[in-house]
Amino acid sequence: MELRQINTFIHAAQYQSFTKAALALGYTQSAVTVQIRLLEEELETKLFDRIGKQIRLTEKGEEFLGYAYEVLNLANHAKLAMKEEEELTGSLHIGALDSICFSKLPPIIQFFRQLHPRVHITVSAGSLPELSRMMEHSEVDLIYVIDEPLYNSSWYKAMEIPEPIVFVASPDINFGPRGSISLEELIKKPFFLTEKGANYRLILDKYLAAKNLSVTPVFETRSPALILKVLRENTGVAFLPYFCIENDLEERRLKVIHVTDIKSFLYLQVFCHKMKRRTREMEAFIRLAKAF
Repeated sequence: MELRQINTFIHAAQYQSFTKAALALGYTQSAVTVQIRLLEEELETKLFDRIGKQIRLTEKGEEFLGYAYEVLNLANHAKLAMKEEEELTGSLHIGALDSICFSKLPPIIQFFRQLHPRVHITVSAGSLPELSRMMEHSEVDLIYVIDEPLYNSSWYKAMEIPEPIVFVASPDINFGPRGSISLEELIKKPFFLTEKGANYRLILDKYLAAKNLSVTPVFETRSPALILKVLRENTGVAFLPYFCIENDLEERRLKVIHVTDIKSFLYLQVFCHKMKRRTREMEAFIRLAKAF
């Protein structure tokens, strides 16, 4: 059993096509067919059902796919271990949500650059569907998101860290002497929110729906950075991850509102595709992301 055959099998499973796998790998279709046949003979089992020009993993093929990913990952780790002392000189392409791009990534990249000055870094911002598509098409090395815990059989989750989502307000907004407020009272204030359906907004809408409540924002946008800019200059309330507002809290430009009947978390997560060879540059970034 050769690594080349296992790599070809993974590509065929991903594309559900020997033709597309051959194009991606630079092989002829017949070469892909031969490699899969040799693999099936060695494993003494059928890995694909062939229906006309379509292929589909058999039950045993699905089982072997998990082992195939593990084998390639172990081979990759072995290669990286042999090069551990060499300076990083490659490239790194990160896909990230807007909120992570403007507040979470800059200090990570700054420290990464100090440690690995010869690595070329590219960052692409986008929504979760956009980032997922980019990763599926190998346009990015990894994606950095905040959401509910995500699972995908084709993705490797390199990091998952809980992050509180909090209500934040202008310093001059009045909440009375108690220092806390109920959600029902809070929604009477002007709200600046992310667009409907976005992950932070979705959490809030679910809580409100459970209490038969709703909120109509006076301002909404895809960009958390823009929400913060508007909030600093206007009296109102937003619902954002804590990491987005840390600097504003330290400089007392904004304040966290303690709401009595809601406590919310999402998860900072880093993914790469299982078909993607994990480079030393990717591993170095993941280590730093966990530290920040």
